[in-house]
Amino acid sequence: MICVVFALLTAFSNAMAAVLQRRAASEAPTDGAFRLSLFRYLVRRRVWLAGIAMVAAAALFQAAALATGPVALVQPIFIIELPLALLIAGLFWRTRLPRRTWASVAAVTAGLGVALFAAAPSGGTDQASDQLWVLALIATGGFEAALLVSAMRVRGEPRAALLGLAAACGYALTAALMKQAMAALSVGPGAFFSTWQLYGTAVAGVGSLYLLQNALQAGTLVASQPMLTIGDALISACYGGLLFSEDIRFGWWLVLLVLGLGVIVFGYIELARSPLASGQPQARANDGASESGRLQHSASS
Repeated sequence: MICVVFALLTAFSNAMAAVLQRRAASEAPTDGAFRLSLFRYLVRRRVWLAGIAMVAAAALFQAAALATGPVALVQPIFIIELPLALLIAGLFWRTRLPRRTWASVAAVTAGLGVALFAAAPSGGTDQASDQLWVLALIATGGFEAALLVSAMRVRGEPRAALLGLAAACGYALTAALMKQAMAALSVGPGAFFSTWQLYGTAVAGVGSLYLLQNALQAGTLVASQPMLTIGDALISACYGGLLFSEDIRFGWWLVLLVLGLGVIVFGYIELARSPLASGQPQARANDGASESGRLQHSASS
């Protein structure tokens, strides 16, 4: 299916963006959290701007994927973003990945394939009623508020995880809004630019990006990225079913679905033990940059 190809391109672009943005956000002053000064610092970093360019590319690929396939199929594919992010980070920091990490990447990929085969998301409509959107927005607002309040009470990895989940919810909402906006585009440019979901996509997308920057600053990639990708997949499946009446197979297929999810969880736990996920190679790269003019120039660019 063409939507799967676009979804894979989206996952790759988002993984690249996460690595680049993590590199820039991790070097930002800690007193900039939840302040506009964080963005003022980041916009002066070329590596962060490159990450934003990848975010823009991912948005285009995602719009194409959602226009050609159900939300419950497109969004779960983004689970492979963390494995892709670690592979890209290994190249970025010139770190050789151990066999155990490669095996974990394979486990996550295989688990995703099994889960999608079992669930077989299909069907659905391209538009939801205003009544359903009101209920969805109220539920989303309450969920986001609870996550943000909890995140403000903790620091480090717990904060990164909570903010990652908050960003995931925002991105899932963005995807649902984008799908309905793309459906309006098929009617004509006038209908596309007059639908409120188009502008809701922009607002939700910017808010999610802001939450993600704070999540990346608060902790390591493995704390925020699993919550971001898995949370996005599960919440998007809920949006797909509730808003667009998309179908997922149940019955004995649930056994295979749970098995696939279990393999994904196992793979993520193993990936959490990777030096790249813990941020150790990044620290070594930064130490080497202080000793080598070549690496220092690379980090600053």
